[in-house]
Amino acid sequence: MTDPNAIQASELDQLPDRDPEETAEWQASLDAVAKAAGPHRAAYLMRRTLERAEGNGIALPKLLETDYVNTIPTAAEPGLPGDPAMEARITAWNRWNAAAMVTRGSKYGVGGHIATFASAAWLYETGFNHFFKGKEADGSGDQLYIQGHASPGIYARAFLDGRLTEQQLDNFRRESGGNGLPSYPHPRRLPWLWEFPTVSMGLGPLSAIYQARFNRYLTARGIKDVSQSHVWAFLGDGEMDEPESTAALALASREGLDNLTFVINCNLQRLDGPVRANFKIVQELEAQFRGAGWNVVKSLWGSAWDELFQLDTTGALVRRLREVPDAQVQTYQTRDAAYIRQDFFGKDPALVEMAKLLSDDKILECFHLSRGGHEASKVYAAYKAAVEFKGAPTVILAQTVKGHTLGEGFASKNANHQMKKLTVDEFKTMRDLLELPISDAQFVDGVVPYGHPGADSPEVRYLQERRAALGGPAPARRVHPVAPLPAPAEKAFASFDKGSGSQNVATTMAFVRLVKDLVRDKETGKRWVPIVPDEARTFGMESLFPSLGIYSPKGQTYEPVDRDQLMYYKEAKNGQILNEGITEAGSMADFIAASTSYATHGEAMIPFYIFYSMFGWQRTADQMWQLGDQLGRGFLVGATAGRTTLTGEGLQHADGHSPVIAATNPAALTYDPAFAYEVAAIVRDGIRRMYGEAAPGEDPNVFYYLTVYNEPLPQPAKPSVAGIDEGIVKGLYRFNTVESAGIGVAAANAPRIQLLGSGTAIHWVLKAQRMLAEEWGVAADVWSATSFTELRRDALEADEALLRGEERVPYVRQALHGAEGPVLAVSDYMRQVPDQIAQWVEQDWSSLGADGFGLSDTREGARRHFGVDAESVVVAALAQLARRGEVKATAVKEAREKYGL
Repeated sequence: MTDPNAIQASELDQLPDRDPEETAEWQASLDAVAKAAGPHRAAYLMRRTLERAEGNGIALPKLLETDYVNTIPTAAEPGLPGDPAMEARITAWNRWNAAAMVTRGSKYGVGGHIATFASAAWLYETGFNHFFKGKEADGSGDQLYIQGHASPGIYARAFLDGRLTEQQLDNFRRESGGNGLPSYPHPRRLPWLWEFPTVSMGLGPLSAIYQARFNRYLTARGIKDVSQSHVWAFLGDGEMDEPESTAALALASREGLDNLTFVINCNLQRLDGPVRANFKIVQELEAQFRGAGWNVVKSLWGSAWDELFQLDTTGALVRRLREVPDAQVQTYQTRDAAYIRQDFFGKDPALVEMAKLLSDDKILECFHLSRGGHEASKVYAAYKAAVEFKGAPTVILAQTVKGHTLGEGFASKNANHQMKKLTVDEFKTMRDLLELPISDAQFVDGVVPYGHPGADSPEVRYLQERRAALGGPAPARRVHPVAPLPAPAEKAFASFDKGSGSQNVATTMAFVRLVKDLVRDKETGKRWVPIVPDEARTFGMESLFPSLGIYSPKGQTYEPVDRDQLMYYKEAKNGQILNEGITEAGSMADFIAASTSYATHGEAMIPFYIFYSMFGWQRTADQMWQLGDQLGRGFLVGATAGRTTLTGEGLQHADGHSPVIAATNPAALTYDPAFAYEVAAIVRDGIRRMYGEAAPGEDPNVFYYLTVYNEPLPQPAKPSVAGIDEGIVKGLYRFNTVESAGIGVAAANAPRIQLLGSGTAIHWVLKAQRMLAEEWGVAADVWSATSFTELRRDALEADEALLRGEERVPYVRQALHGAEGPVLAVSDYMRQVPDQIAQWVEQDWSSLGADGFGLSDTREGARRHFGVDAESVVVAALAQLARRGEVKATAVKEAREKYGL
């Protein structure tokens, strides 16, 4: 049998070799180099050859990993503009004040992080002085996703710039007094400064990619030209372990987002220790990003290393740098020159000879201090290369030392992420290192002082001049004063008031039909942003494909297989729909970018993201929290909602709890509409509140979550009831009484009960209403509870008002006041959903819901299993009345047996 290892590579190539002799000559040349100069030289030549081929556009598999050296050699660095000495002084002040702020706050036990900004200071300062465009620049300026743990350094710079006071710095992480600073970038807490929340690690990079893409979307659709805006995302190398950090890398390269730059601070440390103790995180990230199609720029070593690389004529130094694991590099940071000579240089005879030419001071300078991320010239070269690169996004891998300039007690120590303060002596050492004019006398009672050169100092003037040249302060969040969007034509909403007649319609389809009408509106139609995670056909949205088009930067380069059909799959460069593929996380990132466009770009967009409800809040609730923090506005639509509305899908598809999770988000207004006209009323009110004229005291910075079901059912006409629209929006109104429903009850003094239903459950409740009347002589009134969550929030506000001495009756109590009999609430969700309001209902309360895991069955089978079908409602109602003595106890047993429960 032939040994497969003996087969020549050429024999494995499916492509014919038109000149085998030439191929053999190349192979022989490589063999000769390996034999004469060693395999390392042969590998070097191959890498250089592949790099040349790539640079010349020759189609070859990409080289995924390059040597552990800077991408841009010192000789190729552009000159550093501006005044480097002045920028060094500014950076020194920022380093000092960031450390002082956290240290001073430590006496309150509120925490804070010092070491992250210490490592990244030059990464930010170089950008602020030369690259980051402010809000007054072309387009909308740049969008900055600041690494959350570096926030003290951003506050320190804002303090130097005069945008923050000493009092505010002293209130870092103490916000309740009204003049404090949030721990991390939180737009909801500091809306004039922060644009993007980033400290739920991994969400920043994901959001940055989709923000860059949404910028292209706005430009392509002619909403606003933001082609000059650049998105910068600052990340930690440990943060890249979060799956969301790398979830959309391929999207960014596939769509050629050269308006995007990731800056990864590779200080080789995560929260508790090395990122890749036994490996090399920089090389891993390089391969990952190159493989995804990104341009990679490595800035690893400072200028002190230039001498060492010039001495490396054999490649021994580069080989050693490539093989030393990250944790050992961290160890070198804390050891003396003798240890480094023995452990690093002593492994190779060529390096032993090199080390003889180096002083101890030179070795310590290289291994303790000199990193590419700590030198403005290196960072500037990397940033310039990034913004000038076209056709793909760029990632900059900048190596730094965590805790740089904070002293030996911090630098590269495993515990430095948890270290919250420096001693006075450590501050004095830091002062001397940074050459700051702060005297010992300024340390009053052992308290470290803030440092400021003065509002009219050369440093502050320089800082402000640089920012003025770049378009104003940064970071900054602006909400440009724009006129409220005109309300869409009433016809789009009113068409649902008449009901569906004899036609059965699911509320999912009702919502889609409403959107179809709204996107045709002359004034606001273009501002709708439909977002779907590859389920458009499930929700009946395929009719939007040809009319709106699916956004693609390439347009449609193929003939769709269904081109001859009316509802064919149409992609377009100016397409309106964002059809994301199977990615709820990506769809949410799209939604966040669109929902905050009113602030980021001064253009109000109306996104709606429709998804399989089970895979929304459960999977991406962290992003919903991020959305609330970022003050996003729009409509989240949980389709195929409810635990029993699906047929046969089973446990992981049956949503019985999304309203529970949504209720935890203060910015989410959660609704479970039962009828099509309720959907229309809620959407109309949402447009008014978020994009039109909000009422006094109403916060427009909210988003709506609507659950809609996929079960085709009769949609009734809107009842002619006073205040019905108010009731729909507030969460409860009486849909009918047994009398208005025309259901006869024999006894004039028949026992009465109030039945509350939400969403699809109201249809079982209506059936139970008839059964109770016709079979048991019980009068039941039916209420539509569009939002138990909003009812609860209103009641909580009433309770808070009472503590302030203000008398206010919760709306739910007002609505149900005087209603006869007990209350039974029925939901297709966990009983926890309706039980939210139990304590504010004056009547006797009970509830039914679909608790537990879902299961595969018919709708009828599932509802009987959970005890929420009409028959179960009847038995529960009789049981409640029996406890009050209003029906005989035997009726409950009789009903249970009759219905087979």
